[in-house]
Amino acid sequence: MPQFKSLLKGLIFPEGPRWHDCKLWFSDMHAHKVRTVDLDGHAEDIAEVAAWPSGLGWLPDGRLLIVSMTDRKLLRLENGQLKTHADLSRLASFHCNDMVVDGRGRAYVGNFGYDLLSEAPKKPAELVLVNPDGSARVVADGLDFPNGTVVTADGKTLIVGESMGHRLTAFEIADDGALTNRRVFAELGEGVPDGIALDAENAVWVASPLNKELVRVKEGGAVTDQIKCESMPIACALGGPSRKTLLVLFADSIHPEECRATKSARIDTMDVKVPGVGWP
Repeated sequence: MPQFKSLLKGLIFPEGPRWHDCKLWFSDMHAHKVRTVDLDGHAEDIAEVAAWPSGLGWLPDGRLLIVSMTDRKLLRLENGQLKTHADLSRLASFHCNDMVVDGRGRAYVGNFGYDLLSEAPKKPAELVLVNPDGSARVVADGLDFPNGTVVTADGKTLIVGESMGHRLTAFEIADDGALTNRRVFAELGEGVPDGIALDAENAVWVASPLNKELVRVKEGGAVTDQIKCESMPIACALGGPSRKTLLVLFADSIHPEECRATKSARIDTMDVKVPGVGWP
C-alpha cells in the first residue's frame, strides 16, 4: 500500500500544482491565493486573485502566468503586480481552468464549457493558445471539459484530460503552436481526470476526484498503478530534487462554501520510481 506523507494542511481548495524553483506552486482557488510550499512544509503566499486562480506556468524570462477563472483572463505577475496578459472572454465558453505553459512560453488554457457547479447542461469547450506576446486563438474545440494538461519533453505532444469524456486526449503540436492529429491517449472507464502529471516512461498520473482514486496509465489505456483515496485527489505533480516525488492535492468537496467552511484540503507526498518529465 502506498505511503502518503502529509506536507501541508488547512487549505481551502488547492489546484494547478507546478514544481518550480525547488518548490511546489499551487492555487488555493477558493482562498483566492497563489501559494508555494517546499518539501519541508514551509509555505508562502505569492499573489491574490479575486476571480479564482487556477492554472500556473512561466514565461521563458521567469514571469509567472496565472489563470483567472471567472473573468476568463490570463494574468502575468510582474514586479509584484498582476497585469492582464490576455483577455480570453471572447474565446472561452465558460470559466477558464487548468493550463500548461511549454518551454517556449506558449500557454494552453482550458475551460469548463458550462456552469458545472450549478449543474447546467453539459456543453463542449475549447483549448485556447496564448502566445508569449499575449495574442490568443482557439486551437482545439469540441472537448468534454478540458482539464489537466501536460506537454512532452520534446515539446511535440500535448495531452489533456477530458473530465466529462473520461479519457486522456493527445495532439501533435505544430511549429506555430497549433494542435493537430487529435487522438485518444487512454480511455479511463469511470475515471474523471482532473490534474495530471507525465513521467519518463510516457505514463500519466491522473487525479480522478469523483471516484477518489489516483491512477498511472500508459498510452492505450493500460493501468500500472491504481490507488484508492479517502479524500478526492484534485491534481498531482511530480517534483522534488529528482522529480520522483508525487505531490497530490486533496479536497473533500468541490463546492466553494463547503471548502471554506471546513478548510480540510491538504497536500500529501508519495515517493515514486519513475521521474517526471516535460511541462509542467
